[in-house]
Amino acid sequence: MPTQNILVELSRYKIGTFAKNKRMLLPALLAIVLVFSLILPASAAGISATMQLSDDYAITHSAVNRPSLVFATALSKASVMEQERVTPMVAAGYYHTVGLKADGTVITVGSNVFGQRDVSGWTDIVQVAAGSHHTVGLKADGTVVAVGDNAGGKCNVGNWTDIIQVAAGTSHTVGLKANGTVVAVGDNFGGQCDVGDWRNIRQVAAGSAHTVGVKADGTVVAVGYSGNGQRDVGGWRNIVRVAVGDSHTVGLKADGTVFAAGDESYGQCDVDGWTDIIGIAAGYSHTAGLKADGTVVAVGSNRYRQCGVGGWADIIQVATGGWHTVGLKADGSVVALGDDYYEQCAVSGWTDITRISAGYGHTVGLKADGTVLALGDNYYKQCAVGNWTDIMQVAAGWHHTVGLKDDGTVTAVGYNDYGQCNVSGWTDVREVAAGMWHTVGLRADGTVVAVGDDDYGQCNVSEWTDIVQVTADGWHTVGQKADGTVVAAGDDDYGQCSVAGWTDIIQVATGWRHTVGLEADGTVISVGDDSYEQGEVGGWIDIIQVAAGLRHTVGLKADGTLVAAGDNDYGQCNVGDWTDISQITAGSYHTVGLRDDGTALAAGLDIELARWNLGVVEYALTVSGTPNGLVAAPGEGVFTYNAGMLVHLVARPEKGYRLVKWTGDVDTIANVNAATTIITMGGDYSVTANFPVNWPLIGGIMAAVMVAVGLVIFFVRRRRATPTKRQGRRRGTRKRH
Repeated sequence: MPTQNILVELSRYKIGTFAKNKRMLLPALLAIVLVFSLILPASAAGISATMQLSDDYAITHSAVNRPSLVFATALSKASVMEQERVTPMVAAGYYHTVGLKADGTVITVGSNVFGQRDVSGWTDIVQVAAGSHHTVGLKADGTVVAVGDNAGGKCNVGNWTDIIQVAAGTSHTVGLKANGTVVAVGDNFGGQCDVGDWRNIRQVAAGSAHTVGVKADGTVVAVGYSGNGQRDVGGWRNIVRVAVGDSHTVGLKADGTVFAAGDESYGQCDVDGWTDIIGIAAGYSHTAGLKADGTVVAVGSNRYRQCGVGGWADIIQVATGGWHTVGLKADGSVVALGDDYYEQCAVSGWTDITRISAGYGHTVGLKADGTVLALGDNYYKQCAVGNWTDIMQVAAGWHHTVGLKDDGTVTAVGYNDYGQCNVSGWTDVREVAAGMWHTVGLRADGTVVAVGDDDYGQCNVSEWTDIVQVTADGWHTVGQKADGTVVAAGDDDYGQCSVAGWTDIIQVATGWRHTVGLEADGTVISVGDDSYEQGEVGGWIDIIQVAAGLRHTVGLKADGTLVAAGDNDYGQCNVGDWTDISQITAGSYHTVGLRDDGTALAAGLDIELARWNLGVVEYALTVSGTPNGLVAAPGEGVFTYNAGMLVHLVARPEKGYRLVKWTGDVDTIANVNAATTIITMGGDYSVTANFPVNWPLIGGIMAAVMVAVGLVIFFVRRRRATPTKRQGRRRGTRKRH
């Protein structure tokens, strides 16, 4: 007989039996209260709820409200082995960034000093992770590949099998196996690899010297160094994802709020007020959160503007490196800022620019109205040009910025330890140039002035005459004369000042230790350091402008296209597809081009990311609800989301009803019993919110009514009994008399 029928018959028996004996009525009513308020709700909700998570796991809950957490990033063994489409993603190391494409191949930008970018042969990859100087890839067959710095053996993953997720720390690598156990290799000086006894793990994350795991029940475990409290996660509950920085740990709860523990010196743990978060990432000393509406929040160290994500939109995944933040957009493109590249390539929004200049880690743009824009490294306030007006030319040194005004005077901001910004007395200047720590001005009469560092004689220009252009970099200064010859002063250790024989020169450019000259016939010559082949310009033709960075050279052709030679570790020479360029400039590790329409392009770390397109994989989510309730978010119907996106589900029952559970394709729902939860899009899913009668509420109401009736009967009987007893005592008194 169904449990409900048994309970009803029991209640009828109790009422029928105990009603014959009024003294037993109150206990009978209390028994009914217990029946309806305790037993019926458990029966209606299901005494046991079992959910299959993968081929190897099932989580069983004996309590209705106990969370049933499913890891939202790790792949089940079946999905790793069988999925045909890969979810694009990004990962960030200290100085490199990794992108996983929809076809299972991998692309990278940034530093390759340790070979951490040697991934060109990788195929069938389903997840990537980036350590400080190494890169790890999870293959569809559950095996793992790794490249880069192998100190401590952190890349020794060749024998791993049945892996469903990987994580990369500073000096170790962690793998989550399909059976919920964990393996780790690399340095273990802090005990960060002591994960051999972990069980029922759903996600892993790795920091500098600690490792964190999310368990199936939503609790968190951690091993390794905890000098800053980064392992103080024992009290965390309902966690669906963790992220680990150098010395701090971040946990995302199923309700979209966030916990953090560990180093707080830069405010990287100030996440208490965050809500509606669906993704988290932790850098060396900053934390980023992806919101349900596709925007991003960030806290912590912002020295390199790695937290300047306030304007981002349509983001579906965030990743953080040591000092930079990366966002994957819904259209498959990527945005990034920060790192030691100082955001100097984030020029996509610039318009109406008439002239550009690039310093060591910052970029300056002169607008048509005479105002100036600057972005990038601002440690020495070299970007503090917001109040400049009437500017006709700009020049960027390593850590200072110079502006030439319409009236021939000069202004400068930034690093001034060598006096390179002491230009306030200059007049009749028609052109300015900025070197590493010195500033040069060309006067209208063809003479030259200079201030700043003169250790190599780079400011010894007082005797120059008939100069029509000046340029400066590193520790040398070069001047082009009206007759097409060239003069130079300063450091000549690499022959960068050996320009005495040059003729027919119409423009010059200076790198750190090399000098480039554009000849009248459109060819180019170069002297000085050629260790990165930055001087290999002999075959260039039809050039109309040249620019030189720290160790690279760029040429603008008459047709608006570019050529480049030299150091390309950061993508600064990847300008082969640029068109309609009217002016170029080169910073230490980046190249900037001004287009005919006044917009700007840049090559280097950030622009590489902006041009990435990792592909788009979309899935359909069908949402419905049973009668007596509704699904408030995302609504009821069919919705389309990018693969890997975390979607908030919010169910609202009508009065007298409640949500028992979500049913359907629930394998990636964080908590199937919660009215507010998250589903991770890993396929086409259909889910239903179920709203049965709220037995606890009804039972409580019935209990309250029965208790009230019982109390009324009790007091009525007592009032009736009191006069009878008094009368009996009176009759007894009369008889004694």
